[in-house]
Amino acid sequence: MVHSISILGCTGSIGRQTAAVAEHTGIRVAALTANRKIDLLEQQARKFKPDFVAVYDEDAARAFKIAVADTPIRVGSGMEGLLEAATLPESDCVVTAVSGAVGLKPTLAAIDAKKRIALANKETLVCAGDLVMARAKERGAEIVPVDSEHSAIFQCLTGRGAGELKKILLTGSGGPFRGRRREELETITPEEAVRHPNWSMGAKISVDSSTLMNKGLEFVEAMHLFSVTPDDIQVVIHSQSVIHSMVELVDGTVIAQLGVPDMGLPIQLALTWPERKPSLFEHLDFWKLRDLSFEEPDLVNFPCLRLAMDCARRGGTAPCVMSAANEVAVHKFLRHQLGYNRIYDAAAEAVERVGVVAADDLDTILAADAAARVFVKEHF
Repeated sequence: MVHSISILGCTGSIGRQTAAVAEHTGIRVAALTANRKIDLLEQQARKFKPDFVAVYDEDAARAFKIAVADTPIRVGSGMEGLLEAATLPESDCVVTAVSGAVGLKPTLAAIDAKKRIALANKETLVCAGDLVMARAKERGAEIVPVDSEHSAIFQCLTGRGAGELKKILLTGSGGPFRGRRREELETITPEEAVRHPNWSMGAKISVDSSTLMNKGLEFVEAMHLFSVTPDDIQVVIHSQSVIHSMVELVDGTVIAQLGVPDMGLPIQLALTWPERKPSLFEHLDFWKLRDLSFEEPDLVNFPCLRLAMDCARRGGTAPCVMSAANEVAVHKFLRHQLGYNRIYDAAAEAVERVGVVAADDLDTILAADAAARVFVKEHF
């Protein structure tokens, strides 16, 4: 169990839940980072009294520094501030809850500092999975997944030998539009897309869940986290979100991890692992469970998942380009500047037009990410 943490992205959904878990478990918050929400950040800073706070936006950082001038908290800004928070000596675990490729450099810095990484930033592994996992192995840094699906797989595989796994069964709810045809989705609004039936999440990840892009990103992540190929992963739609994922072993045994759909559970496990602590979260009541259903994913009407699986097989910078293009497209959709079905179009076209090269180093990966963002901004 860790004793102190840095929360990168503390004002987002995962960041706020992490702070609540830290308070419940008695884990000290040594550092916080945010982008612009300085009112909430100030509340958190005054409550947890961290050693260091970084605000990514330079103007917001200056305003925050004035707001907490009566405290001993050190304040940093920009990428330099994120890197300091990720490598702070007072922290032994870094929770990477920032959204987007901005989380990549701080994660690598935390790995170099041999911190435990409680990984909640999808882009880190989607864009640079080979690089990140190789660096973690080289440095001896521990990566514990925070995503509910990857946490489930992590738990199911603990104690298993390398040759015991046959297949990862990656579950997903299917999102709020499961069962609809693509032409019916043409007029979906941001307000409809962010209303997930089972999970309480931020706007961007809620939209990704509705398009099934989120499941595609998790597909790529699972490859890297558990050293498997695309053919070793099967996506299963499970609308109740009770089984968070499963593994099939070579003898035919299937092991599943079940729990209520609350992100606080995998967050707490990532901080207390290998210990388990009592939680404040609701427990499963099997007498209230009417059924558990399973079906194949609809790759025709929700092509983002198919695109992600194709990019996983293609390798190189393909997943990075897809993820960056999708991120820009989703933000355009949330601002009513792009139609719902055009999110897929933007990501798919970016992969073909930006091009795919080997993801051999960080500079190449960041260049591919930037090129994809520019492409969507200029063409969509």
